[in-house]
Amino acid sequence: MRKSTKFSPEVRERAVRMVQEHRGEYPSLWAAIESISAKIGCVPQTLNEWVKKSEIDSGAREGVTSEERERIKALEREVKELRRANEILKLASAFFAQAELDRKLKY
Repeated sequence: MRKSTKFSPEVRERAVRMVQEHRGEYPSLWAAIESISAKIGCVPQTLNEWVKKSEIDSGAREGVTSEERERIKALEREVKELRRANEILKLASAFFAQAELDRKLKY
Protein backbone atom coordinates (compact mmCIF):
# COMPACT_ATOMS: atom_id res chain seq x y z
CA MET A 1 0.00 0.00 0.00
CA ARG A 2 1.34 3.41 -0.97
CA LYS A 3 1.35 6.40 1.33
CA SER A 4 -0.66 9.35 0.16
CA THR A 5 1.34 12.46 -0.59
CA LYS A 6 0.12 15.06 1.85
CA PHE A 7 2.33 17.82 0.52
CA SER A 8 2.27 19.12 -3.03
CA PRO A 9 5.50 19.31 -5.04
CA GLU A 10 5.35 23.11 -4.75
CA VAL A 11 5.29 22.93 -0.94
CA ARG A 12 8.17 20.47 -0.96
CA GLU A 13 10.26 22.67 -3.24
CA ARG A 14 9.51 25.75 -1.15
CA ALA A 15 10.44 23.97 2.10
CA VAL A 16 13.73 22.74 0.64
CA ARG A 17 14.47 26.22 -0.70
CA MET A 18 13.74 27.70 2.75
CA VAL A 19 16.17 25.25 4.36
CA GLN A 20 18.87 26.12 1.84
CA GLU A 21 18.31 29.87 2.17
CA HIS A 22 18.21 29.94 5.99
CA ARG A 23 20.82 27.27 6.65
CA GLY A 24 23.39 29.82 7.84
CA GLU A 25 21.05 31.29 10.43
CA TYR A 26 21.05 28.06 12.47
CA PRO A 27 23.88 26.26 14.27
CA SER A 28 23.35 23.12 12.16
CA LEU A 29 21.44 21.81 9.18
CA TRP A 30 19.27 19.72 11.49
CA ALA A 31 18.30 22.79 13.55
CA ALA A 32 17.20 24.55 10.35
CA ILE A 33 15.24 21.50 9.27
CA GLU A 34 13.50 21.19 12.65
CA SER A 35 12.51 24.84 12.64
CA ILE A 36 11.19 24.91 9.08
CA SER A 37 9.44 21.54 9.31
CA ALA A 38 7.44 22.85 12.27
CA LYS A 39 6.36 25.83 10.17
CA ILE A 40 5.10 23.73 7.25
CA GLY A 41 3.60 20.98 9.40
CA CYS A 42 5.73 17.95 8.60
CA VAL A 43 8.11 15.87 10.67
CA PRO A 44 11.80 16.82 10.46
CA GLN A 45 12.79 13.42 9.04
CA THR A 46 10.52 13.98 6.05
CA LEU A 47 11.97 17.41 5.31
CA ASN A 48 15.48 15.99 5.75
CA GLU A 49 14.70 13.36 3.08
CA TRP A 50 13.41 16.08 0.74
CA VAL A 51 16.62 18.10 1.28
CA LYS A 52 18.82 15.04 0.62
CA LYS A 53 16.86 14.18 -2.52
CA SER A 54 17.19 17.76 -3.76
CA GLU A 55 20.95 17.73 -3.12
CA ILE A 56 21.33 14.43 -4.99
CA ASP A 57 19.26 15.67 -7.93
CA SER A 58 21.31 18.88 -8.14
CA GLY A 59 24.61 16.97 -7.99
CA ALA A 60 25.70 18.39 -4.63
CA ARG A 61 25.53 14.95 -3.01
CA GLU A 62 26.39 11.46 -4.23
CA GLY A 63 23.54 9.12 -4.98
CA VAL A 64 20.98 7.97 -7.53
CA THR A 65 18.97 10.86 -8.93
CA SER A 66 15.19 10.77 -9.19
CA GLU A 67 15.43 10.47 -12.97
CA GLU A 68 17.80 7.52 -12.74
CA ARG A 69 15.62 5.86 -10.09
CA GLU A 70 12.55 6.10 -12.35
CA ARG A 71 14.55 4.65 -15.26
CA ILE A 72 15.74 1.76 -13.08
CA LYS A 73 12.15 1.03 -11.99
CA ALA A 74 10.96 1.05 -15.60
CA LEU A 75 13.77 -1.31 -16.64
CA GLU A 76 13.02 -3.66 -13.73
CA ARG A 77 9.34 -3.77 -14.75
CA GLU A 78 10.38 -4.52 -18.34
CA VAL A 79 12.73 -7.31 -17.24
CA LYS A 80 9.97 -8.85 -15.11
CA GLU A 81 7.55 -8.72 -18.04
CA LEU A 82 10.08 -10.23 -20.44
CA ARG A 83 10.89 -13.05 -18.01
CA ARG A 84 7.18 -13.81 -17.71
CA ALA A 85 6.83 -13.83 -21.51
CA ASN A 86 9.86 -16.14 -21.85
CA GLU A 87 8.37 -18.55 -19.33
CA ILE A 88 5.09 -18.62 -21.27
CA LEU A 89 6.97 -19.24 -24.54
CA LYS A 90 9.01 -22.07 -22.98
CA LEU A 91 5.85 -23.77 -21.72
CA ALA A 92 4.13 -23.33 -25.08
CA SER A 93 7.07 -24.71 -27.04
CA ALA A 94 7.31 -27.70 -24.68
CA PHE A 95 3.59 -28.32 -25.10
CA PHE A 96 3.75 -28.20 -28.90
CA ALA A 97 6.91 -30.32 -29.00
CA GLN A 98 5.20 -32.97 -26.90
CA ALA A 99 2.09 -32.80 -29.08
CA GLU A 100 4.26 -33.31 -32.17
CA LEU A 101 5.89 -36.38 -30.62
CA ASP A 102 2.55 -37.83 -29.56
CA ARG A 103 1.00 -37.37 -33.00
CA LYS A 104 0.66 -40.57 -35.00
CA LEU A 105 2.77 -40.64 -38.07
CA LYS A 106 0.82 -40.91 -41.32
CA TYR A 107 2.36 -43.07 -44.04
